[in-house]
Amino acid sequence: MAAGETNGAAGLRVGDRTEPRIGEVRPTRDERRDEKETMRTEAFSDGIFAIAVTLLVLDLYDPTRGTTVSLSQGLQEEWPAFFALGTSFITILIMWMNHHNMFTLIRRIDRRLMLLNGLLLLFVVLTPFTTLLVANHISAPDEKVAAAVYAGNFLLVSIVWNGLWRYVSSGRRLLGNEATEEQVRTITNQYFVAPVSYGAALVLSQVSGLASVVLILIVAAFFAITATLGK
Repeated sequence: MAAGETNGAAGLRVGDRTEPRIGEVRPTRDERRDEKETMRTEAFSDGIFAIAVTLLVLDLYDPTRGTTVSLSQGLQEEWPAFFALGTSFITILIMWMNHHNMFTLIRRIDRRLMLLNGLLLLFVVLTPFTTLLVANHISAPDEKVAAAVYAGNFLLVSIVWNGLWRYVSSGRRLLGNEATEEQVRTITNQYFVAPVSYGAALVLSQVSGLASVVLILIVAAFFAITATLGK
């Protein structure tokens, strides 16, 4: 009886191994491993983006605490913190959307990509700090310094981002087969807008801090539009 049960169980197990249908291509072990590693890297990145967004609320507090000002006056005086919260959240959201779109085309992960992605995330988590810095000093005598730090961080983000994309797309090194040459070319051209624009914003910050910030927000709007195009 035991032998019969074993054979029956074995028969069920063998029966479960159905042959692939005509035209169906099953992923190989290497392809499944690559997909798993890609998902892990993107999941880690999503966690960092989530932490960066969470950090935004740490600078918010009750403006009447320890003071005699009214709540309405205190909220008005805290407008830099609200500005930093809003712009940082939107900026990080746009970066996360573009990061997600990029990783939908990536099918393999290697150590260089992991290093470049980690460096990119470093500058992403600095965004709340640089935004709060420029919000607190935009109307102060040192507005140009704050705007330069703000623009400089985005310039570094764009340089690393372009380096990461060019690394994975060069010779289709880490891209999936579904990524067309037209897609690769379009994304490359779109990403190139960032370092040029942020470099201009960095130079402009020495003339007008406010104008530099406005230019950066315009660039953010551009990438918000491109991130929502297509599928």
